Amino acid sequence: MDAKVVIGRFVRHLREQQGLTQDQLAGQIDLTYQYLSGLENGRENFSIGVVESIAKALKCPLPQLVAQAFANASETAPALLNPAFFRPDVPLPPGMTLEHLEAAVNATQGIVATLNANLARSGAKPLTEYIQGNNFSGLVSNVLCDALHDHSPYKHNSDQAYPDLINPKARERGKPVGLEVKSTIQIGKGGESHNGHSGWHLVGCFQIEAKTGNIRFIHLMFAVLNGHGHSEPDWTYVGSKVNEATGSRRTETYNTNLIGTTKLRDGSVYLDPGAINYKRWRQQRLEDVPPPPFSIFKN
Repeated sequence: MDAKVVIGRFVRHLREQQGLTQDQLAGQIDLTYQYLSGLENGRENFSIGVVESIAKALKCPLPQLVAQAFANASETAPALLNPAFFRPDVPLPPGMTLEHLEAAVNATQGIVATLNANLARSGAKPLTEYIQGNNFSGLVSNVLCDALHDHSPYKHNSDQAYPDLINPKARERGKPVGLEVKSTIQIGKGGESHNGHSGWHLVGCFQIEAKTGNIRFIHLMFAVLNGHGHSEPDWTYVGSKVNEATGSRRTETYNTNLIGTTKLRDGSVYLDPGAINYKRWRQQRLEDVPPPPFSIFKN
């Protein structure tokens, strides 16, 4: 496997994913587009310094760029979102764009694929064999949060409190707009939270590839939800439960009620129709509140 070809192809993939021309990227790092073209096609030699400059321009740390380049070239290549499955009329949190979301989700899928590629090369099992159930979904949520921090205006909340991310340049009622992020393998599931607060929420549903353990997001939902203290809350308190089979105690939490889940389903900004049959999903709204024009239930 020629390293020049592997890295060059991945640089081109990242550049095209971010909508940059060779002229634009070359201009950011003081290279000629002819040299960049040769690099992307595996014809040009390059130094670590050149690749590091490219990585910075593409907002992809150098170690991650190299690791993902080789993961992409292996059998454990990550999935990529299909742009045709985006629903551009769905409202997004202030400052968020589809391009931000696509880059962050693809980066998340790429990081998991890189981990699995390294495990496979060492003769180990996929990551899902070591981290299972809610713990794995929690890991994916954390990676997605970090990817949104890298690829969107939403940044980690400095005090580690609710919400997961904030956009310091967008404000509502004098406060930065926040975003809570969750991921799950339960397709069509609503939100789950330890707090049940008001504000923007993102729920990403993914599948796990049986052979590689890689993930593929098939459903992304955004909604502004009313907190549990609201007069018309979108959350139901679940409480702390004991699993009779294992004796373990579930953490106290809130789940969205059907009205809150319907709000999330209305805000399906990305939906793979080959993997999801949403026609059978239930919906519930407040009296006299029709589905919004962007709702999947308007189709």
